[in-house]
Amino acid sequence: MSRIRNNPWALPLSLAAALLLGLVPLPDVLQPLRPYWLALVLAYWLLEAPQRVSLGSAFLLGLLADLTFGSLLGEQALRLVVLAFIIERFRARLRFFPMSQQTLALGVLLFNDRVIVAAVHLLMGVPQLAWAYWLAPLLGMLLWPPLHLLLDTARLRRRG
Repeated sequence: MSRIRNNPWALPLSLAAALLLGLVPLPDVLQPLRPYWLALVLAYWLLEAPQRVSLGSAFLLGLLADLTFGSLLGEQALRLVVLAFIIERFRARLRFFPMSQQTLALGVLLFNDRVIVAAVHLLMGVPQLAWAYWLAPLLGMLLWPPLHLLLDTARLRRRG
């Protein structure tokens, strides 16, 4: 009889991979399309294993990302905490949506993230992002189903 059990290394390895994917250099043409990997991976863990991640871990991950990427200190922390709060608030509904509706909901959350970035940049007097950066949530939506499947496979493993 086989049983499924959680892989304890899946969470830290997936978050590290998301940080590394955010550091991968892209050509200038593709830079605006870079998905927000940390938000996608964090959203997965908030939906599937909320006992392992929380608002505090989203904040710490955001501070680490701010230091790693050299962005405004606290910007990504704010973005990830807002995302985590919304997902925790609506987790009971989001978790049981069909994948198509879950993908659309995540697209709205990623678009909300872009609005937060624009507001922070406006308040700080930093130049606004080009219009092409608003396309990244669409790419994040397209990546959600395969990423969800990949992380499910990594999180759950059979034990013989």
